[in-house]
Amino acid sequence: MRNEKTNPELKPFVKWAGGKGKLVKDIESILLSAKEKPFKKYAEPMVGGGALFFDVLSKYHFEQFYISDINPELINAYTAIKENVEPLITRLEEMQAAFLPLGGSGRKQYFYQIRDRFNATVLNQKTSVEKAACFIFLNKTCFNGLYRVNRKGLFNVPMGDYKNPAICDAENLRSIHSALQNVTIVCGDYTMAKAFIDSRTFAYFDPPYRPLSETSAFTSYTSDAFDDGQQIRLAQFIDEINATGAKIVLSNSDPKNVNPDDNFFDDLYKDYTIHRISAMRSINSAASKRGKIYELLIHN
Repeated sequence: MRNEKTNPELKPFVKWAGGKGKLVKDIESILLSAKEKPFKKYAEPMVGGGALFFDVLSKYHFEQFYISDINPELINAYTAIKENVEPLITRLEEMQAAFLPLGGSGRKQYFYQIRDRFNATVLNQKTSVEKAACFIFLNKTCFNGLYRVNRKGLFNVPMGDYKNPAICDAENLRSIHSALQNVTIVCGDYTMAKAFIDSRTFAYFDPPYRPLSETSAFTSYTSDAFDDGQQIRLAQFIDEINATGAKIVLSNSDPKNVNPDDNFFDDLYKDYTIHRISAMRSINSAASKRGKIYELLIHN
């Protein structure tokens, strides 16, 4: 790994629940503190919106990059940007030109037409530029940029209230396209990264956060819940790859925000270093509830 600017400043192409924009500096400080180790590979097996990934891709040179996610629609969008960015830009510009001049009722009708079209592509389970364009359009125009699905796996977030949403950032999409040419993109469970991760790898894991209360689980990222059993399964996998000598960083919520006696993660990661980092809660329907909380950064 070399600390050098390798790409133009890249920005996430979607807003994403749990995005790590506010933790990037803290995570990268862990990366730089281990600079005596010659990392050659970067892995982010739960990439989501990629706030850290795109920052790392802009600033640092690794020989190999690996990203994955279990959300097939998100990974389809990454793949479309990598392989078919110009048709994607053309379609997004068409949507932007059609949507922005409309009034309130017209915008609402157009939004739900695109949502229905997107859900039709979800049901047929095919990858396509059209699905990626619908996905990005909905992310830019839906309520709070949430990605939430029902039990059938269909996107069900209503339209947001934005005057002039930036639906198509062609310059950023083209920059991402160029940078992704050296990136392996995988749709699947984080455990699939095991074959990639070795002693030369810096790996970051950003799982769905453990809810601080019954009402704070604001989104169903997929139709499968990430409960305490899944958190334990992830910790077991972290133990497995820790044995390879990789540098591993994990983030999660701090249950001590609401219950000082809740030692779930302190016990689960008792053999690791745990930092409590002050962060703002960024996705909540009430601005008054977007307060300062602590999050966990866990590393070996």
